[in-house]
Amino acid sequence: MSTPADTSVQPQAAGAAAGAAPGAATPATTAAAPSPAAPQLPAAAIATPGARVCDNCGARVPDKYCGNCGQRLEPPLQSVWHFIQIATEDVTHADSRVWRTLAALLLKPGFLTRQFLDGRRASYLPPVRLYLVLSVVFFIWFSATHQQMTVLNLDASRSAASPAAAVPGRQQYGPMTAPQADESAQQRAERACPNLSPQGPWQDWILGRVTHACRMVVLDDGRSVRDAFLHNLPRAMFLFLPLLAAGMMLVYWWPRHFYVEHLLLFVHNHAFGFLLLLLAAGVSALLPVAVSWIRFALCVYVPWYVYRSMRVVYGQGRWLTFGKLVVLSFFYLVSGVLMIALTVAYSGLSL
Repeated sequence: MSTPADTSVQPQAAGAAAGAAPGAATPATTAAAPSPAAPQLPAAAIATPGARVCDNCGARVPDKYCGNCGQRLEPPLQSVWHFIQIATEDVTHADSRVWRTLAALLLKPGFLTRQFLDGRRASYLPPVRLYLVLSVVFFIWFSATHQQMTVLNLDASRSAASPAAAVPGRQQYGPMTAPQADESAQQRAERACPNLSPQGPWQDWILGRVTHACRMVVLDDGRSVRDAFLHNLPRAMFLFLPLLAAGMMLVYWWPRHFYVEHLLLFVHNHAFGFLLLLLAAGVSALLPVAVSWIRFALCVYVPWYVYRSMRVVYGQGRWLTFGKLVVLSFFYLVSGVLMIALTVAYSGLSL
């Protein structure tokens, strides 16, 4: 049963619905037929008319860089000159942390490691990326400039003609592999490296690989071993770093430091070594008369750099740091010889 109040409310609600129906139909009709030439803007741009929009994620860009994805706001490329301008700015201005990192790496021992450990990381390249880039550039240069490096000379005629053959008491490898009449290169290699009889089942594979590597050395004077060694050396050095960091933990056992601190120091110091050798090679090529002075400068600067980096990172006294540097140098030498020997062995066995 309806009361008079209910009767009065129903006409008002019906009138409101009737008044809202025409108004609601107008936006729907407008949205149903958009203009074909109207661009489809993101919602962020519609919310704020005239705002600049990131082409990558569609978010509003209040400044030069997008706060959502980090991409820089750039106008569309319209000419080759515009592209050259952008590329030049990228190299010299926009990513200036490359030059800042390289300058600090070369001139400020331990600075990058200390900055990273203190949390100030945005202004410099990450340590692992820096190491990988410099190591790749270094070994590409080393492989390109040492193509004529001879690992082992097994040619009797060339051994006899070399100045080393005139040194009394020096053993020559030539007579062992001197070619005989009507003998092919493969037969010569098989004669110089006969098959070895294994003493057990587990030795069969190893002795077979050793015989094969020996024959390859005889056939090409060790060029295949050299190429394999240069290919494996970057990876061996990268695996060498954790071993050095473990040795550093023994040297700096008190006060206790995290393992990552030692690892970061070696990553930066090895990256410094790659960069310094590249620069020294470039200067030596431009100024051949200064090669001896450049070598002398390297012999002085590198030990001081390592010493200074240890003082900056660990903050200990001069004489204590110097003593630890001597111990670390001995450990580095022994570990380096072991790493090179294992890399040569692996390179030969993997031929």
